[in-house]
Amino acid sequence: MNNFSHVPVLIDEVISTLKPQSGSCYVDATFGAGGYSKALLNYTDCRVWGIDRDPETIQYGNELEHQYPNQFKFFCSKFSSISQLLASENIAKVDGIAVDLGVSSLQLDNPIRGFSFKKDGPLDMRMGGTDVTAADLVNQMNENELADIIFHFGDERASRRIAREIINYRKKAPITRTTQLAALVRQVVWKKRSKIDPATKTFQALRIYINKELNELDDLLIAAELLLKPGGRIVVISFHSLEDRRVKKFLFDRSGLRAQKSRHQPNCNLNEKAPTFRLIQRRSTKSSKNEIQNNPRARSARLRWGERTDEPAI
Repeated sequence: MNNFSHVPVLIDEVISTLKPQSGSCYVDATFGAGGYSKALLNYTDCRVWGIDRDPETIQYGNELEHQYPNQFKFFCSKFSSISQLLASENIAKVDGIAVDLGVSSLQLDNPIRGFSFKKDGPLDMRMGGTDVTAADLVNQMNENELADIIFHFGDERASRRIAREIINYRKKAPITRTTQLAALVRQVVWKKRSKIDPATKTFQALRIYINKELNELDDLLIAAELLLKPGGRIVVISFHSLEDRRVKKFLFDRSGLRAQKSRHQPNCNLNEKAPTFRLIQRRSTKSSKNEIQNNPRARSARLRWGERTDEPAI
């Protein structure tokens, strides 16, 4: 693990929120290079299960298993399979789950993986567990399908123009490289006075669609409700509004904080389930200026967490 420099985002906040206890069980659902798992294991004598769908993380998982043979176990799998994976270890309940969503530094820093618009590489973007690449999408989908993906998964207002430009470009030559697509998008989208590259939203949209990231997140949140012990906590770090809105809505809904028609009218729905989560902190936690300075990728990070009540899962 020494040949890769990995800086976990909001690591102190994750540990202080989970409050690891000796003998407790935790899941690092987005293992990556093992930053959160290692922090938990170093903090106290606990057990940790790491999950990551990316085959390139196996070497880091194996190394941590060697360092903590009786405390750590790694699974190369999608985190939506968390219930089945833990069941295979005869684990029915855990004390905490940590989730760091989005693309990892391992993926982003390797041009061959095709996630970065800043480095030239094949237009891939697969995290693992799928055969469809970003090149397949931009070269095979029709204009309306592409525009819908870029709009819905990237919040890109110029989605129609970008899709049209992609169709026109591929009539002359296939789009197979990251820098090809990035340059094409930059021709269509005006660069605003912002640090965000115009190609960011399009790359985000393709990545999310290919890896079914939002469906995976929904499945994980539902599984967490079943797996967490009373008092157990889930901590989720997201990096864009699509993820953050989903996490916020789930935690607010499950804690009984859904918006009512009128703030003066009490909620009288007798069929409403008792809250399965408790929100001690309603607002998200952001990275400090110092952390952002040391790790620019922490700039857009948002941390939300909830504590499981003793009510049965909905």
